[in-house]
Amino acid sequence: MNYFLSDDQLEMQEIARRIAEEKMRPLSEKYDEEGIFPWDIVEVMRQSDLFAILVPEEYDGISGRVSDLVVVTEELCTVDAGISLAFGATGLGMYPITIAGNEEQKQKWLPIIASGEKLAAFALTEANAGSDAGAMETTARKEGDKYILNGTKQWITNGGEAEIYTVFAMTDKSRGARGASCFVVEKGTPGFNFGKKENKMGIRASATRELIFEDCEVPAENLLGREGTGFITAMKVFDKSRPMVGSQAVGIARGAFEAAVKYSRERHQFGKPISSFQAVQFMLADMATQIEAARSLVWQTAKMIDSGERNYSKESAMCKYFASDVAMKATTDAVQILGGYGYMKEYPVEKMMRDAKILQIYEGTNQIQRGIVAANLLKEY
Repeated sequence: MNYFLSDDQLEMQEIARRIAEEKMRPLSEKYDEEGIFPWDIVEVMRQSDLFAILVPEEYDGISGRVSDLVVVTEELCTVDAGISLAFGATGLGMYPITIAGNEEQKQKWLPIIASGEKLAAFALTEANAGSDAGAMETTARKEGDKYILNGTKQWITNGGEAEIYTVFAMTDKSRGARGASCFVVEKGTPGFNFGKKENKMGIRASATRELIFEDCEVPAENLLGREGTGFITAMKVFDKSRPMVGSQAVGIARGAFEAAVKYSRERHQFGKPISSFQAVQFMLADMATQIEAARSLVWQTAKMIDSGERNYSKESAMCKYFASDVAMKATTDAVQILGGYGYMKEYPVEKMMRDAKILQIYEGTNQIQRGIVAANLLKEY
């Protein structure tokens, strides 16, 4: 479908496509197999001003619009979702600053992110606080002009590689979720360390680590917003970031679909290409239709956010869970179409299938998303 992208968006799309095809694709299999963090690709992204797309113009960026971000993210993830997360997770880590930060905080950190000089990461999840984010146990105790953080964060994307972390901790545990606050913690701060790099099923070129805080002293000026507003900030971040997860899903699904179409024309059985068999044709038709539907939902939600609409929780949750379910089905069907070859690591679709699974889990499981949609529907009708 023609989404009537602007000239600027078409240029961003083309830059992202070239990075994905020319720089990411040749390294995708190796980086996945060995779990290599893609610092060389990050450097290409820096030089291409890709990180500047994350940040509004007034802070040395070139966009800050979700509608631009989803266009770029889809292109990158069509080739490799793991490598592209160095970019995407930086956007997620940045959002608490844009949403809750004061002008001084924005001027301090956003230009650094826009330049690509430093990556960012978002730290909410803990071993016992996943979907139930209000159950977090990491604490922040104020002492004079600083806060003392203690606790751990689990499964943090860009963990150990990023320099800027937006970290959620309890400043008043007696208030439950209303006692959570958000802080910027910089890598190298005394008392802030990292656990081992996780050995994951998919997105293996993306670093996932535990964050460990042991009497970590954070300046009081690094508090984003007021004490007790951290949970609200986190929910606002997810509302804004979930279309990006949806665009990751559309990219993975599209990559798998394109690989399946190509293979179906080349693979011959019973004296003809398997693309001539109705069973395969129907699978391809369903994949194409579902991908287009997912993209429409993701891109329209992004436009809704950029337009200034105040409540888009329902649509954001919809596009995240619908697109990620589409990605899981499309990659599974692509493996089926490729048959035995699809199951082999020499072909990219088995990796895409592994990468797709996390999209149904992180930034709120798809079961949580359905709950958000239902809660909003019941308020509306």
